[in-house]
Amino acid sequence: MAPITATTMRKVVAFILAVSVDLLLFYASGFAVFHSVFRHFTHLWLSAALRWLALIGVSLLTLGVPKALLIRFITAHSLLPAVFETGTNALYREENQCGQLGDVRCWLMFSGASLATALFWEITIPDTDEEVAGIEKKQKARVLFMRVLRLYRPDYALLFGGLVFLSLAVICEMFIPFYTGRVIDILGSNYQENDFLSALLFMGLYSLGSSVSAGSRGGLLTCAIHSFTCRIKVMLFGALTKQEIGFFETTKAGEITSRLSKDTTLMGRTVCLNVNVLLRTFIKTMGMISLMLSLSWKLTFLVLMETPITGLLQNIYDTHYQKLTLAMQDTMASSNEVANEVVSGIRVVRSFNAEKHETRRYDDRLMDTHNLKTQRSTVRVIYLLARRLTGLAMQVLVLYYGRLFIQRGQMTTGNLVSFILYQSDLGISIRTLTYIFGDMLNSVGAAGKVFEYLDRKALVSTDGKLQPDHLSGHINFRNLNFTYPANPTKTVLQDFSLELKPGQMMALVGPSGEGKSTCVSLLERFYEPQQGEILLDGKPLKSYDHQFLHKKISVVNQDPVLFSGTIKQNIEYGLKSCSLDEIKDAAMKANAHDFIMQLEKGYDTEVGEGGGHLSKSERQRIAIARALVRRPRVLILDEITSSLDTESEKKIQQSLSSIPNQTLLVIAHRLKTIENADQIVVVSGGKVKERGTHRELMDMKGSYYKLREELFTEGNSPHH
Repeated sequence: MAPITATTMRKVVAFILAVSVDLLLFYASGFAVFHSVFRHFTHLWLSAALRWLALIGVSLLTLGVPKALLIRFITAHSLLPAVFETGTNALYREENQCGQLGDVRCWLMFSGASLATALFWEITIPDTDEEVAGIEKKQKARVLFMRVLRLYRPDYALLFGGLVFLSLAVICEMFIPFYTGRVIDILGSNYQENDFLSALLFMGLYSLGSSVSAGSRGGLLTCAIHSFTCRIKVMLFGALTKQEIGFFETTKAGEITSRLSKDTTLMGRTVCLNVNVLLRTFIKTMGMISLMLSLSWKLTFLVLMETPITGLLQNIYDTHYQKLTLAMQDTMASSNEVANEVVSGIRVVRSFNAEKHETRRYDDRLMDTHNLKTQRSTVRVIYLLARRLTGLAMQVLVLYYGRLFIQRGQMTTGNLVSFILYQSDLGISIRTLTYIFGDMLNSVGAAGKVFEYLDRKALVSTDGKLQPDHLSGHINFRNLNFTYPANPTKTVLQDFSLELKPGQMMALVGPSGEGKSTCVSLLERFYEPQQGEILLDGKPLKSYDHQFLHKKISVVNQDPVLFSGTIKQNIEYGLKSCSLDEIKDAAMKANAHDFIMQLEKGYDTEVGEGGGHLSKSERQRIAIARALVRRPRVLILDEITSSLDTESEKKIQQSLSSIPNQTLLVIAHRLKTIENADQIVVVSGGKVKERGTHRELMDMKGSYYKLREELFTEGNSPHH
């Protein structure tokens, strides 16, 4: 058993001493009242002040400077008897036993209530570092919410119209319970037909006005939501397309699509609808409290005592609910990622008989979401149960005191009925206010993730302005060091230097994964090298205008990507104006015109999703035509001949060689593709190992010679 420390002993002594002193003062105060030493409420507040000073003094002497929570408890514990006696007298107009002569039962009741009050204060207005961070988080959520509202600026007219109809609907709705009570009083007293018909007429008019206004409000707000959602989706999509390639390699596709489809919709609907409910409920609450005060101010103050309890429950609920909601959004993004991977790679899944494995993997992700949903639902059930019990207890108290006030002639039966109707709505409204305020902050969690992408600056800048009238296509790689963002520990290029002269053909060869395609990616400015630079006509590549650069440098990859649409649309992809003659000319150079014309619709033939209606060779040739139609000064062919037959390859080579002063960079495994190159460069380990013409390198009998023996054998040639 652990020994009792001096600190523990000091706390025990402080507790015993504080209880003894407080009980003594509590009984002394009750004894003084019972013997009529004081006849007014002055004694209650004097004794409260005396108890507070005594308890604070004991704490200072035994524990030192007390903590904030202890000070709150002492304050509530000292003042509560005086507050209770004063409030009871205001309602009953007679003294209460606990106020006259206190006993242990009353003391324990006040202690429990004081502890609950201190804890409520601690939760809603915390002092610990962790909870101060929670306040900062809520403050950040408020900033995000205001930013969302500013994005609604184009729809302010619709929102204003919705606010007007919202106010009218609430005002009309508020007077219905009032006239219900009037009808009951008219029927219960001397019946006057005119008064009765007048009350019914006003009830009908207010009901009609409430219905029409509510419908108009809903229509206007729905239009505003749809407009906002469409606008924010376009903004986010535009921001995503401007990000560097490394962003898409390190960010899961499921997460991106989830933000684009789900979070933008949630952001627009939840925030706007919550503002609608918040304003409607606030206006209605203020109006109902005013009408309730006119019916009975005593019952109104009694009902308002429910508010702090509701606020405490809501605060606890919001904290847990928000945490589970954010976790659930992440698991949903994860399950979307699995589904996207399987759908896009279904051929691989089928080839390796991995259908059951992928189904289990998807099921695991869904179960994670299901478990979080279950936890969230459990939290909500407990919260709703506590909220209903609180509301039921308050209804019982209102009925009890309402009966007393009717007996004393302080209110009529109709007034009580109206008050109960208002009280039922008021409880719902107050709970809605506390819930909506928390939910509104929760909903901007989705907005925060959207803004995170909207605010993100691409690591590869596209702010260059240079657009020279003449570009020769002279390229210099100077001392490049590069690692991919997705794998920063592996260096792909080391002190890499290379020169491509205008009008020449250069071939990059070497084993796979040694940096050849990386050179192409850097030349396209998909990435930024960690060290070194790439010069185009002596100017840094990043200083050129983004659109200009990608028109002058065109790339055809081994696996070209085509988009849904026609062949014509794919060839002119990205160009603002391109004539059909230019498209046909490029297609002829790419040896694609003949097979296109054999199709039923020619250049208007749909290629299908990803070009699925065409063979790989046909997609390859359309991709070459797409590059050539731009009339680039630098053309990069990355392993494109693997899908082409010998005749197509020969025709394409002839077409490319006929283009004057074009810088051509080729990455290929076929000997026939590269042996006529002006310069062949062997890349190994991220460095330039050898360079020269085909004959020079063969004579050296170095790395290129060995590669020719291993990779460029006749067995790899289409001629066999």
